[in-house]
Amino acid sequence: MTDSLRVATFNVNGIKARLPRLIEWLEETQPDIACLQEIKTQDEGFPAADIAAAGYQAIWHGQKGFNGVAILARGERPVEVQRGLAGEPEDEQSRYLEADVFGLRVACIYLPNGNPQPGPKFDYKLRWMDRLAARMATISAEEVPALVIGDYNVVPTDRDIWDPRALADDALMQPESRNGYRRLLNAGWTDALAVHNPRGGVWTYWDYQASAWPRDHGFRIDHALLSPELADRLVAAGVDKAYRGREKASDHAPVWVRLTR
Repeated sequence: MTDSLRVATFNVNGIKARLPRLIEWLEETQPDIACLQEIKTQDEGFPAADIAAAGYQAIWHGQKGFNGVAILARGERPVEVQRGLAGEPEDEQSRYLEADVFGLRVACIYLPNGNPQPGPKFDYKLRWMDRLAARMATISAEEVPALVIGDYNVVPTDRDIWDPRALADDALMQPESRNGYRRLLNAGWTDALAVHNPRGGVWTYWDYQASAWPRDHGFRIDHALLSPELADRLVAAGVDKAYRGREKASDHAPVWVRLTR
């Protein structure tokens, strides 16, 4: 056992379509915990056997064709705490999964995109952010070492995009979205990537369109927020950027944090 933990998040954009890329990444980087978003499969279609062959046990919260989240752990099965967020019983979208693993409380999230805005999808995004804030407050009150990690679909500041004008009207950049994210930081959560890259300029997503990847026209929407009990254990944080350039890659690159045990 090493003296540190590597926890990562990866929006795979379809786990069946990207399974070779996912297994490749797991084998090459060997995160202790990997949180996945947009698995886009029903529960029974999740490739648990392939993931087990790579050395990981998993829990997942699937949905046919859309959304879906999973938590993987190397050599240990995550113990589920909660799936879904309270506050909107009719919400059937699979976007939140929480577990205890390796002494950490880990919440894997896929926050709604919110486009087009204004409109019902943007309203749903903001309600979801309120529900997430409420759950994170409950976790904070437990005073456990915790991280809420995944695709937040929020570009926190103008430093987190190659050109703020490019997405000025996008739901990811609206003041309400940014305020919702800032509210989490103000409640005591630490943005790990921002701590280690205070000047910005670090991207986690490059669109498939308009040659975004070769032109490095990206932005940062995948985040790892650490509770006060965990923030002082943060050693490093980064992006596995090279994986975005591989054949049949996701449009996201994995984000990781390294923590002392």
